[in-house]
Amino acid sequence: LNPKVYPYYAGEPGGLLFQPINKLLQPCVTLQSILALTVIIILAYMIQHTNNHYNFIRYRSYIPALIFIIIVSGFTDMHCLHPVYFSSIFFIIAVYRLFDIHEKIKPYSASFDTGFLLGVAALFYLNAIMLFPAFILGLTILSFEKRWREYILIITGMLLPVIFAISYGILTDQVLEILKVMEQSILTVNNHFNKNINLLIYLSYLTFLTILGSLKILKQYDHEKVSTRKYFTVLFLLFVNSVLIFLLIPSASQEMLIISSIPVTFLLSNFFIFIKSRLWGEFLFFLLIAGIVILQIIS
Repeated sequence: LNPKVYPYYAGEPGGLLFQPINKLLQPCVTLQSILALTVIIILAYMIQHTNNHYNFIRYRSYIPALIFIIIVSGFTDMHCLHPVYFSSIFFIIAVYRLFDIHEKIKPYSASFDTGFLLGVAALFYLNAIMLFPAFILGLTILSFEKRWREYILIITGMLLPVIFAISYGILTDQVLEILKVMEQSILTVNNHFNKNINLLIYLSYLTFLTILGSLKILKQYDHEKVSTRKYFTVLFLLFVNSVLIFLLIPSASQEMLIISSIPVTFLLSNFFIFIKSRLWGEFLFFLLIAGIVILQIIS
């Protein structure tokens, strides 16, 4: 264990809800790493609970939680405290509430909660708000009836935390600082992939597995329940949205991989659980574990 401080760019740790945490733990690097590990375990539990509750992977096991921990373990430069971890907690809860919209005649509360939770996630890690298009599409897919009220509620919920942040800035005479942090959190050029060959090789293998997982879902599609089809469609849209954030937002870099790993976890869990050739599945899983071990050794 070699605790380290994340190499933030200017403004990155300045999110309204993360800033006090960062100031409190800044002197203790070891405690930062312990907290990051604790949050990862919490995220794994939340992923497991989401699957158990909505049962879109029709097999009760701890594989989703295990897969998430394995995936994140490969991001060796993220083994330290970062606001994206706290943002991911609210992101998962937002997805949980979004899924609750399915087959509800009047899902007003779930619609508002989904937007609000995503807005809170953005107060830790601003780029999380860029996932909003996928949530809007998810609302469209999962809604029993398409009504304007649900869209107004999810937008209102998303905007409320942002309005709160601006209002807090006005009351404390920090509005210019908050706006500056928001600007830096979007426009700062931040590239941790450049010349990081180990990470790029690992991501290439994860991409390969994600493609296999997506193809597996397509093969199962006609045999799945309607709810399962819709849940996996929403998860795929969230993944695509996160990839677009990498491509379009200058500040988005390796930290966004934590959020991207959440929908990927469900795809890979379904793939490894239902793959027909156990030998082939075990071989691919062995390569994943071996890659993780090698990354830990050489990092």
